[in-house]
Amino acid sequence: MNDVSLPLQRKSETLYAQLADELAQAIASGVLKPGEKLPSIRKLSAQRHVSLSTVMEAYRSLEDRGLIEARPQSGFYVARLPVLRMPGLTQPPQHPLEVVTPPVLWPYQASELKPIRVDFGLAILSPEFYPNQQLQRLLSQVTRHSPRMLSDYGKPVGDPELRRHIARRALAWGGQFESDEVLITHGCLEAINLCLRAVTKPGDVVAIESPAYFGLLQMLESFQLKALEIPTHPQTGISIEALELATRDGQVQACLLLPNFSNPLGCLMPDENKQRMVELLAERNIPLIEDDLYGEFFHRGERPRPAKAFDPPVEQGGGNVMLCSSFTKALAPGMRIGWIVAGRWQREIERLKFINTYSTPLALQQTIARFLDNGGYDHHLRRLRRIVAEQVTAAVEAIQRYFPADTRLNVPQGGYVLWVELPPEIDTRELLRDSMAEGINFTPGELFSPSRSYRNCMRICCVETWTTRHEAAIRRLGELAQQRLVRPEA
Repeated sequence: MNDVSLPLQRKSETLYAQLADELAQAIASGVLKPGEKLPSIRKLSAQRHVSLSTVMEAYRSLEDRGLIEARPQSGFYVARLPVLRMPGLTQPPQHPLEVVTPPVLWPYQASELKPIRVDFGLAILSPEFYPNQQLQRLLSQVTRHSPRMLSDYGKPVGDPELRRHIARRALAWGGQFESDEVLITHGCLEAINLCLRAVTKPGDVVAIESPAYFGLLQMLESFQLKALEIPTHPQTGISIEALELATRDGQVQACLLLPNFSNPLGCLMPDENKQRMVELLAERNIPLIEDDLYGEFFHRGERPRPAKAFDPPVEQGGGNVMLCSSFTKALAPGMRIGWIVAGRWQREIERLKFINTYSTPLALQQTIARFLDNGGYDHHLRRLRRIVAEQVTAAVEAIQRYFPADTRLNVPQGGYVLWVELPPEIDTRELLRDSMAEGINFTPGELFSPSRSYRNCMRICCVETWTTRHEAAIRRLGELAQQRLVRPEA
């Protein structure tokens, strides 16, 4: 009898666990909303053709996980989530700092010790979200149509058709530039690299957001530039008042900013602030290098305008904004196709591109140009925005559900990164060691500041289809964070 009953017991446990996981996934994806009533035990038993005890065990499991709650004489409901406070305006040091990247903080270095099961660390979307097969077919067509293309360097400024598409698409947000003002680069990082080389020299001071993407900080370090962190609000971006004060005495030679959905805060600068910023920097002859890498990742409404939209053309006395972007995040990470509209520094940027990498692979440029030509890009973007917004919503709800009560969280209006501020007692470097021992990766906040600030903060990237595996990983992160709050009695 024991040999017979044991497999039956395992089958029963698997069944209720499977049902619980399916309901948890529906909650994580937003199909079941906080406060929504679940089917009665008897009704769900009939719908799923399982026993009453199986449904009851599934509901008990979800109760234990904090996902649902029982209300006397009413039934089971999706648990209502606590409202987490938003982080406030950041308060970085008010003086320029040399940038020194601490290698020990690189999150992926720890991955050599143990394989990563759930990766919240890298801001690279899952390959399943990209139109890989369509792009491969177009690439094949391009090379078949021009068999000598692979032996052609191409022009340093880029493919004319792709440049035309970029200029044409900019019309939707008020872009005032012609196609011959666009220069194609190896991704957005080369674009920013060229801009910094054009307007700075070693020892110069560059104003940045605080916190700022660590890849940009490394670039400043490689050019021996100093960083001046500007106080930044998680919803509205850098403080214009603080920027005005910081640029009064002439110590700032350039600004490097992400007005649309910055990484890692996710903030979106209002149009009036963008206009004030552009006018202020133009009056003081301080070039603005604008990174608009995430501008297409708005969750609702219309595409936000870059700061470049408020910069008059060069012939009208403008051209102070150097707009940088790419198709890397939104379309094809492996193709590494970016671009610059450099304004009054266009000729210098063209010269630097010539001596830096000369040109960008022509076959890849024409492949993207063909994809843009047939309307596939807009269709792809609409789908991608919906997916990203769903993933962010699920992650936000999981953090609300499982993280310590004093956690602060900014819910971004676009992009797919979350900035989480834990109670000040928690050092996220130590938390990363704990989580990596269990195969869960994230990026500690200290990596986003040359002043080594934000030690109790972390960046969570929502880059994969949300599943119960991700829900469980966030839950475990919350448990590990809670454990670090526990102190022995005095």
